[in-house]
Amino acid sequence: MTNLALNNLPAVSNGSIDAYINYVNSIPLLTEKEEFDYAEKWRQQEDVEAAKHLVLSHLRLVVSISRNYLGYGLPFADIIQEGTIGLMKAVKRFDTSHKVRLVTFAMHWIKAEINDFVIKNWRIVRTVTTKAQRKLFFNLRSQREDIGNLSDREASRIALNLNVSKSDVIEMNMRLTGSDVALIGDGDSESSPINWLSDNSSSPENMLERKAQDHLHTVGITHALDQLDERSRRIVQARWLFDSENQLTLHDLAAEFGISAERVRQIEVKALQKMRGFLEPLTA
Repeated sequence: MTNLALNNLPAVSNGSIDAYINYVNSIPLLTEKEEFDYAEKWRQQEDVEAAKHLVLSHLRLVVSISRNYLGYGLPFADIIQEGTIGLMKAVKRFDTSHKVRLVTFAMHWIKAEINDFVIKNWRIVRTVTTKAQRKLFFNLRSQREDIGNLSDREASRIALNLNVSKSDVIEMNMRLTGSDVALIGDGDSESSPINWLSDNSSSPENMLERKAQDHLHTVGITHALDQLDERSRRIVQARWLFDSENQLTLHDLAAEFGISAERVRQIEVKALQKMRGFLEPLTA
């Protein structure tokens, strides 16, 4: 029924929205008996023409409900279109034995369809994922005293009214008052998020360079130290490779080996030159 009904309904577009609204308002409302007869024809015989009459006569209800969703910045025509889908789902399930008019039954289906559409399309990043967030999304604006910052007292009041946590209220308010930011900014600006997220240090060239440096600082230095005599190795390690608080002075080493501080300096210089000779091939 849905596809057939859609094919026979007037199209909704942004350019002709006023004409569409005038059209649906001109469609006569059904009496209770007419509504009952059409509903029975659809339910018992799947009479598509009867279903069409039920849908057309309630399109003004879709427009009326859709107006409540204009504050989300979505095209009015799209909201009406989604509401119409909800109306058709309601007609398909409408049962006259429940003794209620179609307008009462259809309101739930129209709102549910529009709600889903708004949630999916309001932001690039999905805003609503839980039942509490859904309740807040559609009720927070009407509950707030003002747009923008939310006081602790007001957040507590809204949380109590809607039976949700205060933290959920504060988080949803931040989402609703914020805005989407383009990942890639316009022009040559360096302040767009893509520049914050990019990591130039992780390029293949830099990674290879760091790997070579790591090899030089570990395996290379260990190998170079092994080429020194025991005294020279001790001097280099004590002067350059110990933690700053444990490093020894020339005089400390002079006392350890029983030689002058100047002699320790000469041994250190010679040892470092020898190590540099072993490390140079690794840096080429």
